[in-house]
Formats: sequence, C-alpha cells, structure tokens
Amino acid sequence: MQERPPTEITFPTLKAIKAAHTIVWALFAGCILAIPVASWRGEHRAAAGLAAIVAGEVAVLVLNKWRCPFTSVAARYTDDRRENFDIYLPEWLAKYNKLIFGALYFAGVVFALARWARASS
Repeated sequence: MQERPPTEITFPTLKAIKAAHTIVWALFAGCILAIPVASWRGEHRAAAGLAAIVAGEVAVLVLNKWRCPFTSVAARYTDDRRENFDIYLPEWLAKYNKLIFGALYFAGVVFALARWARASS
C-alpha cells in the first residue's frame, strides 16, 4: 500500500472515528463488567439486559466477519494497520480485546445464570 499522509480532512475525521469507537467500546466493556455485579446484587433483569446488549454487539461482529464496523470506516482514512489504528486503546489491549472481553462476558453470563438458578430454587 502506498503511504498516505494525513490531510486536513482525513486526520480530524480519523480522530473522530477513533473517539467514537473508543466510547462505544467503553460502553460495551462496561456492560460486560456490570453483568456479574448486577447479578451479585440480585438484579437479574439488569444482568439479562446487559447480556442481551452485548449479545447484540456480538451479532454485529459475527455479521461483519468478526470486525467492528468502525474499523472498516477508519481504514478509509489511513494506511496504518496497527492493532489500535482505529481506537484509543493500548496496542496490546486492542490486539487481545475480543479474547479478554469474550472470556469476561462468558464468565459473567455463566455466573449470572448460576446466581439466577440459585435464587429461583
């Protein structure tokens, strides 16, 4: 790929995309972390709602071949393809994001289901 220098248009646009991507990521990461907390507090509907929100995001990723739509948009404005070219996260976290938060989501849902089953009996 030919190196494309940032221009007055693309650089601010890329920054806005990265900022939006980071905000959306933080919201979903917060939902994932809140699932076991809500469940621990006995707020099973809230835990289920949070899990459903994240499941919606997982569906978007699956339909987009495990790639966030923000990544495709950001790619139009830079030739940079480092793990974090499209988001304001440390490169190691951007690289392992799906693995880390996928495991946390799975564990949180299992925990919530176990707490709900215990409360129902």
